[in-house]
Formats: sequence, C-alpha cells, structure tokens
Amino acid sequence: MGVELAALHWIYVIFIVLIIGFMVMRRDTTLISITGVFLIALTATGSLSASISSIFSSFIFAITELLPTILVISIIVAMSKTLTTTGINDVMISPFSKLIRTPALAYWTIGILMMFISWFFWPSPAVALIGAVLLPVAIRAGLPALGVAIAMNLFGHGLALSGDFIIQGAPKLTADAAGLSVSEVINASVPLVLVMGIVTTVTAFYFLKRDLRSGKVTNSTGLSAALTIEPAEQHINLLSTTQKRFFAFFIPILFALDVAAMFILDLTGGDATALIGGTSVFILLVITMVSYKNKGLEKTTSYLIEGFQFGFKVFGPVIPIAAFFYLGDAGFTAILGDLLPKNSHGIVNDLGIALASVVPLSKEIGALTITVVGTITGLDGSGFSGISLVGSIANLFGTAIGAGAATLTALGQIAAIWVGGGTLVPWALIPAAAICGVDPFELARRNLKPVTIGLVATTIVAMFLI
Repeated sequence: MGVELAALHWIYVIFIVLIIGFMVMRRDTTLISITGVFLIALTATGSLSASISSIFSSFIFAITELLPTILVISIIVAMSKTLTTTGINDVMISPFSKLIRTPALAYWTIGILMMFISWFFWPSPAVALIGAVLLPVAIRAGLPALGVAIAMNLFGHGLALSGDFIIQGAPKLTADAAGLSVSEVINASVPLVLVMGIVTTVTAFYFLKRDLRSGKVTNSTGLSAALTIEPAEQHINLLSTTQKRFFAFFIPILFALDVAAMFILDLTGGDATALIGGTSVFILLVITMVSYKNKGLEKTTSYLIEGFQFGFKVFGPVIPIAAFFYLGDAGFTAILGDLLPKNSHGIVNDLGIALASVVPLSKEIGALTITVVGTITGLDGSGFSGISLVGSIANLFGTAIGAGAATLTALGQIAAIWVGGGTLVPWALIPAAAICGVDPFELARRNLKPVTIGLVATTIVAMFLI
C-alpha cells in the first residue's frame, strides 16, 4: 500500500539530510532546525504570522516533552554537588579502594562502579564523584591515569549512558521520536547494550594491557595532576565522620528501594523519572539542612540553581532539533493543528510506507544504515541532539521492513551516544580527561578501535534480532 507524498514530506526529508550534513561538518544545527520548522509550518498553513508563531510553539512543545528529563538531570546534578562539597562521596566510595590492588582490578572496579553510579547520577557527575578518590589509588596499584580515564569513559559515557535504564532520558527521546513506548526501547536495547559494553570494554582492556607490557603506556602520564586533584569547594568539616557514614549508607539504600519499587510497581518512563527525581530532591534537602544549619535554606536554592544551569546548558541545543523532529509525528497536530494531507499517518510514517512500496529495504541494510546515522549524529559531541533523528529514521525503517522498529531505535541510540556522549568526540571527553590529567585527543584515539569493534559486533547482533 503506497501513500502520496506532499511538499511537507519532501521538506522534512531535505532538512533531515541538511541536519546530518551539518553534523558531519561539525556545525551547529539550531538554525537549520528552526528553518525547517518555519518552512513546514509555512507550507502547511500558508500564513506567515502562523509560521513565525509555530517556531515558538514548537519550542514550547519540545520543552514540555523534555522537561521531566531536564528536571531530573538538574536535580541529580544539584544533589551530586552536595555529596561532593560535604565529603559524603569520599565515604561512599572509599570501601571500593580496598579492592584495588592490581591494574586489572583497578580498571574493572573503577569501570563497574562508574557504570552503576552513572545509571543514577549520569556520567559527568559520576566522574566528579569517584575520580578524585579512586584515581590516586588506581595509579598506586599500577593503572596509568590514561587507563583510569578509559575505564570511566567507556563504562560511564558509553555503557551506562547508552542504555540509561534508570533515569531513562535517552530512551525517552528516542522512543518519542520513533513513536514507541519507553519500555519497548529499553527492552530492545538490553541485549545490544550488553554486547556493545562487553565487547568494547574487554577490547579496550586487552589493548591497554598489551601496551602496558610493551611500555607504550606508562604511569607517568597525568601522574602529577592525579595526585594533586582535590574536589572543588570541598568542606570536610560540614559533617562529622558519623554523619558522613550514615548518609553514605542511607543514600544507596534509598536508590536501591527506588529500583525495587520500579520493578514491583512496574514503573517506567516518566513515573520512574519522577521517583528518582523526588528521591534526589529529598536527599538534597536533608543533606543541605543538616550540613549548613541556619544557611541551609539559602544553600538549597543555590544548589538547585547550579543544577538547573547545568540541565538547560546540556539540553539547550537539543530543544530546537527536537522541535523539528517532533513535527514528524504527534507534534505536528499539537503545534500546527489538523493540517496533514488526507489519509496521512504522520510525516515519518508516510515516508516509511512510501519507502516500503518503492525500495526493498532489508534488515541488514536497515541496521547498518541506522548505525552509520547514529554515528554521524554523535559527531556534534552531545550524543543527545541527534537521537531524535535516529528514532525517527528507525521508525521509518521499521515500517519499511515490517519489523524491528524498537531494535533499530535502540541500535541508533547506542551508536549516537557511544560516539557523541563522550567516548570518541574529543570535546565530549573533557570531564574524564580533565580529572585524570590526560589529553582528551589521546583518550579519543585510544577509544577509537574498541568502540569501532563494538559497534560492528552490535550491528551484526541487531541484524539477527530484527
């Protein structure tokens, strides 16, 4: 069954190509996305004033859709700041330092710990939470600073962020763009995240161990920086040792209860995000009031402001591009009204139907293409600004193939975030590279081969799962 494509569809396709092209050239896509919204609105409404208004309306729609994710990340960052400044994070992580006796134990302990903390705090705050404490310990155990950076980077910005099972920010964006539920994308991503994570981290460890034996990587790189790192604005005397130990035990218990509640009550998506967010606010309030006493009220607001600044700084570039891609699905009617052509199922769905009737798209070609598109969209260095695009394209391919939309969506999400979320693009590696005192370009170079091998393996597995 075919579908008649109108000017709206072709404009949408042209701007998808333009957005990918600008990403490849490492140029910002905000202007392109806004222009795309304007031209689609002008074509649909025929009104200049309505088209100009639609730009603002599309931003409102995108922010409304993204707001729960922005809020929870902002709150978690604010809470993470309190843990760092009060010294609670030192106590939380110090037991793990006893496990770090050899370079291998250092790599896997830091990596796995980074993964778990990143699931709850996201990678950038997690780097701050564990880097300053475990980096000197790892170096004394024989793991170079570059090895620590690789472990934190691959397990945090790669494995944890690409799945994002707890906060569910990434699957929410891709699921919305693909017209799927968050749970569908998460379920489809589990085997792919595992394959990508295991292949990449094991390969990286093999290359690191080989170069340690040959002397290509030594303990000297980043050593002076590592041993002198101190958490910024840390005030150890805010809490007593007993209080720190109590909170270090209490906080993981609360988040463990959250995870249990998610499974027992079947909470996903917005409900799971709200539970994590509410728990984080509770922890932030309690720690701040106990730590700062009479100044607690003011410090609570100060930490929240810092968190919101971080959240909107990260998601600011995402809003315009999300506004454009939301027009491909449900956002069109919400922003512009019922102006789609007759018998239309939405712009993206129409394109998928048209593609299915013209091009014999196989699951192998679909999986390979999604991986390439996800990789390209990650070149901007955020990892998130392009996952709405891969979600839309995955929906299109899934419709054309007749199956596998969730698997393709998860594959595109993994490719985009592993590349752009902070494992290959040098300017996205700064948090891990900075705290380890290593060159971000060297870190990116070390990650290139393991991540590439991981993407190839994951794409092949996805072909069998579609």
